[in-house]
Amino acid sequence: MGSTSAENPTGVGRRDLIKRSAALGLISVPAVGFLSGCASGGGGGRGRAEAGEKTAKNPLGVNTTAPMEFVLFDGGFGREYAEDAVKIYEKNFPGAEVKFSATQKIQSTLQPRFNQGTPPDLIDNSGAEQMDMGVLVGKNQLTDLTPLLDAPSYDDPGKKVRDTLRPGIVEMGQFDGKPVWILYYAYTVYGVWYSQKALDSLDEKYPETWDEMLRVCEKARKRGMAGWTYAGKYPYYIPFSLYPMIGKVGGREVLDAIDNLEPNAWKHPAVKDCFEAYYELYRKGYILKGTPGLDHIQSQTAWAQGKALFIPNGSWVENESSHVIPKDFELAVSAPSGLDDFDRMPFGTIWASGGEPFIVPAKARNPEGGMEQLRIMLSEASSKNFTTKVKSLTAYNGGTDGIPLTSGLKSAVAALEKAGSNVVNPRLQDWYVQLQKEKIGVAGLGEMMAGRLTPAEAIRRIQGFADETAKDPSIKHYKHQ
Repeated sequence: MGSTSAENPTGVGRRDLIKRSAALGLISVPAVGFLSGCASGGGGGRGRAEAGEKTAKNPLGVNTTAPMEFVLFDGGFGREYAEDAVKIYEKNFPGAEVKFSATQKIQSTLQPRFNQGTPPDLIDNSGAEQMDMGVLVGKNQLTDLTPLLDAPSYDDPGKKVRDTLRPGIVEMGQFDGKPVWILYYAYTVYGVWYSQKALDSLDEKYPETWDEMLRVCEKARKRGMAGWTYAGKYPYYIPFSLYPMIGKVGGREVLDAIDNLEPNAWKHPAVKDCFEAYYELYRKGYILKGTPGLDHIQSQTAWAQGKALFIPNGSWVENESSHVIPKDFELAVSAPSGLDDFDRMPFGTIWASGGEPFIVPAKARNPEGGMEQLRIMLSEASSKNFTTKVKSLTAYNGGTDGIPLTSGLKSAVAALEKAGSNVVNPRLQDWYVQLQKEKIGVAGLGEMMAGRLTPAEAIRRIQGFADETAKDPSIKHYKHQ
């Protein structure tokens, strides 16, 4: 795997080397985004169904004859997994009528119903028309899911639902404190994706330090392959590996300070070191030519075709690129390389977090039913069903035993096992969409990786964007508790 020493052959520490290069001017960030529409305050409404009796089989006290309505986002994961879970609800409560539907137009379909006080009981609030979570929380339009999390799990009454979930899921559903407003059902592993076959052909293992990374990229270049590519038109993909690297180098508190929009958070030495490391990929010519002009599909296709060795991405890439990834590709993911032996967190530190946010509206007629449907979905059987059908993990911490895993999914599970408790979960992309995508991504990192900004210039620009967001009274601000 190569030396993991913090010293290079001349005895100069890698951080000192980078600082010296920066001082000599050898090492020198544009943003896309969307702002989700918001739901406004509630109006009229209808009566809430009376709760049922709480029993061992019905721990949430679902009214066994009350109707339950479930609206799913009709996206890349399809609808079959949810329909299968609905059948279990119907079997458990044969006297209840369940209305299930799927749509891509979440906001335009459901915002009027929030306004009228007649929302469904369970919603998968996802997709381009996702309702703005911060606004929903700020306007008290969601039900606190703590009763679900504290209920016995579907498979083991001796365990609470919260004790069966993957790291970070509960925290992701929180905004400013203890209530949990959202349950993220899918689970995404972010990192550096590559072909194990291609890496083996170079007679290399995944590089654990940045010196090793540069050496592997140089070896790849000599074989006619670029070291890296990325979604140049959407450079907010770069943080999928860069953010956890910053956490690895400087510790979780650096990422928390960035999320909290603290003054000078971006000027932390770990941020500077990691930006300068990534800039070396550009400076040394290890990035696939033309990458700044590629979108996510084009960059993934070039990578799948063997034009580049590494790409920062999330675990959806396996499904999204399945038609271009060769059968013998041996898709794999790794946590990001670190800087050296002085990093604060061990190699294996990775970003993994929830996707597909499920919510129970505050004015749902049958909130207990909505939460019970989620409890069913968080069973081992429903989790396995989802993973089998859509090549993705769920929030349920397990659910992979005995089912065939694709190479990418198998690698993602192994990466999570290696990480153990060293899983980080930056929140900028949840809390401040425009800042993360348009400003940090496009106007900051994208410009730096294209060579149009030095790391120092990129950091100054990004810190300015963060400061503007922190001072903007029209933006709801959140902090790690």
